[in-house]
Amino acid sequence: MTDVQDIQRRLIELDVEHRDLDAVIAMLTLDGHHDQLQLRRLKKRKLQLKDHITLLKMQLVPDVPA
Repeated sequence: MTDVQDIQRRLIELDVEHRDLDAVIAMLTLDGHHDQLQLRRLKKRKLQLKDHITLLKMQLVPDVPA
């Protein structure tokens, strides 16, 4: 993915997935009948998404010579 539009499109997709996971995690936490393993996996996936989003955003920043 080198094209800026592709990166921006992927960022939007990952942001949506990240927000969806946040909502699911919050709902499971409030429910009280949640599976600890499932909750841990969802939180891990959310962190992976955040890392991937950060890497993609860094690709959008132009390199500035020092």
